[in-house]
Amino acid sequence: MNALKMHFLADRTPCAKEALKALLQLYPNTPTTKAEVIVVLGGDGFMLKVMHRYLNKGIPLYGMNRGTIGFLMNNYNIKNLPSRIRKSVTINLHPLEMLAITETKKEVKAMAINEVSLLRQTRQAANIRVIINKKKRLDNLVCDGVIVATPAGSTAYNLSAHGPILPIEANLMVLTPISAFRPRRWHGALLPKAAEIELEILQASKRPVNAVADYTEVKNVKSVKVKEASNVSLPVLFDPEHNLEERVLKEQFQD
Repeated sequence: MNALKMHFLADRTPCAKEALKALLQLYPNTPTTKAEVIVVLGGDGFMLKVMHRYLNKGIPLYGMNRGTIGFLMNNYNIKNLPSRIRKSVTINLHPLEMLAITETKKEVKAMAINEVSLLRQTRQAANIRVIINKKKRLDNLVCDGVIVATPAGSTAYNLSAHGPILPIEANLMVLTPISAFRPRRWHGALLPKAAEIELEILQASKRPVNAVADYTEVKNVKSVKVKEASNVSLPVLFDPEHNLEERVLKEQFQD
């Protein structure tokens, strides 16, 4: 069997740097132009940065946890790494595509692997109209904000806002309010992955709202459209005994 061509990327933390040093003593570091897989050393935050860098490049990412939670990472073990990678399970992630229009009519496009979130800027609650597939569903959501999350992102900010966790291959998106005041009993919605979501900001000048797509923040938005970028794919590799599907299930039964 031919040697697996791996490229290693490490976060700047001492733990990740030590891991990189240990791996380079065992395996050659192939340039990304010739690599079959990129091995990412760090935590979920660093993995998210690498994911954005290699969106739609077709190079699989295999993460090893040298951070804290490591939801998107495999356990750290440098022994028999090529064999582990060859036995891994591939999950193809599709990001969200955000189109934000500001009060000055500026258009900003961005991708989000985890979520697109709208957040109030001031002490006053945001007033947001929710439109799904061009049909009005909520005339006025009074809240601190709202989150649109992918299955991969459902265990991140969405979970903190008491949104549901989605199985990674559920073909769904989740729409979750942040501290909703009206409608008081509305806790969000599960939407087909093909749904197009439009969030209109009411009283935008008086009650300003920011939109955030992972690392991209847009201030003073007037409207935000969100949909799955089905044409953009990112292959991520997980060990069979500890894959992302299992992590999503496990997270739902935590104390």
